[in-house]
Amino acid sequence: MNRLSRLPLFLMLLGLVSASMIVPACYALAIEEFHDARAFFYSALVGLILTALVAIALSNRAHNRSGVRQLLALLAAFIFLPIFLAVPFFEAVRTTTFLSSYVEMVSALTTTGATLFEPGRLSGPEHLWRGQVGWMGGLIIWVSASAILAPLTLGGFEVTASGEPGQVIAQGAARGVRSDPAHRLRRSAEVLLPVYAGLTLSLCVMLLVAGDPPLVALMHAMAVMATSGISPVGGVSGAASGMPGEMILFCFMFFALSRLTFSTDTSQATRPGLLFDPEFRLGLFIIVIVPVLFFIRHWAASFEVGDEQNIGAGLRAFWGGLFTALSFLSTTGFLSVEWSTAQDWSGLSTPGIILMGLAMVGGGVATTAGGVKLLRVYALYLNGTRELERLIHPHSVGRSQLVSRRIRREGAFIAWVFFMLFAVTLAGFAMAFGLVGIAFEQSIILTVAALSNTGPLIVYSGAEPIVLSSLTTEAKYLFSAAMVLGRLELLAIVVMLSPGLWRS
Repeated sequence: MNRLSRLPLFLMLLGLVSASMIVPACYALAIEEFHDARAFFYSALVGLILTALVAIALSNRAHNRSGVRQLLALLAAFIFLPIFLAVPFFEAVRTTTFLSSYVEMVSALTTTGATLFEPGRLSGPEHLWRGQVGWMGGLIIWVSASAILAPLTLGGFEVTASGEPGQVIAQGAARGVRSDPAHRLRRSAEVLLPVYAGLTLSLCVMLLVAGDPPLVALMHAMAVMATSGISPVGGVSGAASGMPGEMILFCFMFFALSRLTFSTDTSQATRPGLLFDPEFRLGLFIIVIVPVLFFIRHWAASFEVGDEQNIGAGLRAFWGGLFTALSFLSTTGFLSVEWSTAQDWSGLSTPGIILMGLAMVGGGVATTAGGVKLLRVYALYLNGTRELERLIHPHSVGRSQLVSRRIRREGAFIAWVFFMLFAVTLAGFAMAFGLVGIAFEQSIILTVAALSNTGPLIVYSGAEPIVLSSLTTEAKYLFSAAMVLGRLELLAIVVMLSPGLWRS
């Protein structure tokens, strides 16, 4: 295991995904989908042989000795690994182009979950491969957060860490792990993989008990843990478990609000406990206040249609808003079955801009959720309240804790810089989509969905669903680039372009 951890990160990921192709191959063989079984098995065989040959050629060299080089390998994985992932999918589907298969795999690996294919067009093994790639993408994010991003004070850690973004400092590293990047990567994988797999298995068993078929239960479990929103039946509305299944999924979506829900390897909290974590508390506030406002709005409108005393419809509408708010805040993107109940109850439609806003805020730092991240929003809120205090009491002194000072001063400034970079990136991609012939509203939706890694936005946030398969070749490339950029964040790209770090 120690020798394997010394191989290049990209090569290790290539070997991992090659071996994982055996799973859909065995499933296809079990249900007698022999063409799919051959496509996945032959691709797995080629990938494992290629990985072994390159590993032997590079075995006398030491790799993974630099955090910045690991970050570059992570970027290369999100860009080039989907090319190999798309090979068995393209061979299995047979009625699509390789570019569409590549975009599908980029969407899955970045946990975006936007799809170019209707559920009925794909077979069970092909659906399983999509969900499996999304699940592996979530695992990569979990491990890289503590092993790569935290030591470099990136991915949200720059808000609270004592160093600047891109600086390799001991405070940003995972606790109890040596500073060697290769050892840190191995230790993070050993600690987090059992937790990630165990939570997925537990959720899958619960959904099976609730009444979902095995494939649906497994894929929805993987989709929630990876926040990919990939489903073989078009979302929870097509699942047999109904509202009990939604309640089970709802409980597991909280793992995307804060890393403290499953690990303390990168925690810098001054007080122990999940309830003292600012990300988790802010996330709870958002998922409560948004459904309450929805409920009040629809209840007031229900007086006009004379249905204000329908308590059952009101409670179902509230649950639909609660589940959907957490789903899009965690960037999973599942829409509750009762989401339409609120519209039927009052006769009003719920604007998709709310869903886009929730997805842009996103979940917690170092989780599988995308978006701006709750910690950055909290940093700006904390700095704003302090500035208001100074307007009222100019000579007042703020709290003296080290983390609080960091968030109010340097952390808030860096969070503001990130917001500006995010806004400029959003405007740039929206303009680029417009230049390739996409309408303004669709350009904004595509950009927000890609940068926040919330693919279901393209279906639910606009007046009409956006059909990705109908986009031009240029638009598909832009959408893929935006998904990769949203997953790694522009700040990490800026750090990789810094010549000073490569000389160090």
